[in-house]
Amino acid sequence: MAVNVHSTSMTIENLSRHDMLAWVNDSLQLTYTKIEHLCTGVAYCQFMDMLFPGCILLRKVKFQARLEHEYIHNFKVLQASFKRMNVDKIIPVEKLVKSKFQDNFEFLQWFKKFFDANYDGKMYDPQLARQGLEMSPAPNPGDLIFHKPKKTPPVPGPQRTSPTAPKIMPPPQRAATTTPASGMRRHPPYSRNGGSDAEIMEINQQLMDLKLTVDGLEKERDFYFGKLRDIELICQGHENDNNPILNKIMDILYATEEGFAPPEEEDVEGQPGRDQDEY
Repeated sequence: MAVNVHSTSMTIENLSRHDMLAWVNDSLQLTYTKIEHLCTGVAYCQFMDMLFPGCILLRKVKFQARLEHEYIHNFKVLQASFKRMNVDKIIPVEKLVKSKFQDNFEFLQWFKKFFDANYDGKMYDPQLARQGLEMSPAPNPGDLIFHKPKKTPPVPGPQRTSPTAPKIMPPPQRAATTTPASGMRRHPPYSRNGGSDAEIMEINQQLMDLKLTVDGLEKERDFYFGKLRDIELICQGHENDNNPILNKIMDILYATEEGFAPPEEEDVEGQPGRDQDEY
């Protein structure tokens, strides 16, 4: 069983953020550059595997987590390992997954103290334990997860001066051949609208990444909506109790803002069931 520790301003080590990051990176062979990158939960999961082998199933950890619902999944795996080892720390998941510095730094300070109290000095190969998977840092809050397209210099080609003007085509030229001696390079093919195939492929990749982001946000929205709906049903089942706390909860649930109209009851009831297994 684990040795429980309690972190206060008098008991925590006075380590800077740089010292903390260096400890995490050296211990797990990572390249984190910010405390906020710990919001994915994967580092803590692997630390638990280092401290208590077998207390956590690393194959359940999403090492390439990039979305908030994936972070929540990882912290649930971590919380399960805490329960298994009788660790009485409650993980503030809702705060940590928001990738705020202060919340993540405070939790890391507690975990460092917990680690020092439980580590027995045994050898551990973090790369082997995660089967060579790289733990990609979480994106900064508000950043999109796809890369911006690289700017390419304009390439001279057919141009149209006006919608009605005839299209002026340059005279045909002999295609240049590439030889090792000449060093000449054939230009990449361009589509009729002036964009290269590489640009089109990159834009398609961005659209795919954006779709994944939207899908993740929709799943997260449905996840929290389901919780609110369950709370509403419980409150409705005790409407006749005249419980002031339940009445206050119902007031909060039904509170609206200007310009917002709650959905009709039929729309709420008619929503398809949501699969919450992955949260």
